[in-house]
Amino acid sequence: MAERLKILAINGPNLNMLGTREPEIYGAQTLADIEARCRSICEEGGAELEWMQSNSEAEIVSLVQQAAGNADWIVINAAGLTHVSVPLRDALALYPGRKIEIHLSNVHKRESFRDHSMISAVVDGVVLGFGAMSYVMAIRGILEMVRES
Repeated sequence: MAERLKILAINGPNLNMLGTREPEIYGAQTLADIEARCRSICEEGGAELEWMQSNSEAEIVSLVQQAAGNADWIVINAAGLTHVSVPLRDALALYPGRKIEIHLSNVHKRESFRDHSMISAVVDGVVLGFGAMSYVMAIRGILEMVRES
């Protein structure tokens, strides 16, 4: 029997405040709501999902480092760290598996400092601007790519 596909979802600073934080930008769903939907999709697709959230850059870098050999894919919403974290970029570059950067909002329609992602150059793909559906699209995309390979 083949090993189950392992997906690690990493959520960065302030995403624990979803549902109350600027709902006009981020929507009304909580991070727990999004996690439940993603878990359901993974269960249906036969994948294992590990879900993490941290407000600490150091902890997120450590999670990426520890994922090598423990996860096939990383789905990461680095939140504000996306635009400033060289250490996170370097950790993602070292991770040997596949990775997808996601954002709830279309960062290119927002403040100009959000136009640049430190991590986009070292991930396999980016999904942004679809609210909570960005997570769903990333997870379903992974499952579809794995089925096709």
